[in-house]
Amino acid sequence: MGIYTRTGDKGMTGLIGARVSKDHLRVEAYGTTDELNSFIGKAMSELPEELFGDLLEDLEEIQHELFDCGGDLANVTDKRENKLRPSSIQWLEKRIDELSEEAPELERFILPGGTDPAATLHIARTVARRAERQVVRLMNAGEQVPETSLQYINRLSDYLFAAARIANFRLGRPDVEYARSAKVFRNTKRKQQKGETD
Repeated sequence: MGIYTRTGDKGMTGLIGARVSKDHLRVEAYGTTDELNSFIGKAMSELPEELFGDLLEDLEEIQHELFDCGGDLANVTDKRENKLRPSSIQWLEKRIDELSEEAPELERFILPGGTDPAATLHIARTVARRAERQVVRLMNAGEQVPETSLQYINRLSDYLFAAARIANFRLGRPDVEYARSAKVFRNTKRKQQKGETD
């Protein structure tokens, strides 16, 4: 199979159901999910399997789901069935809760960085935020966007934040707090230990 097709040599590309300019908002949106997927792959290459078997399984599943999300965003046909399911969002929320429970308490904003995999996961997090902004821009332009795509990308950025903190924690590198940050996070662990509820 040939890699190049020459069909995009004049600045157009194919969606599922249409051809558009390569700088179309929809192409920017699903193209950024591809960029995000690549950074997740880089993070996976930096995570030692003996310490991060669970994260590696998570991230491989996320890579598949980002392909699903990109396909859903690229589909402009009237009869389309979204590949990305609400159950994927629920699974991300469950994993965020589990990872947040393992990590040290967080009160203030932290600087992105630390160990190599944590730094890469933080980059992936910011790319996820950019993808989210582009999906919103697409919606605001009157384009049809699957609700699950926006919700998934929004939740994924939270997962990547939690995963970056776990990468530092398990590798013995404390997160660095932003020096001028006020206390912006609630100490849910401390409240649970005291039996307090909101």
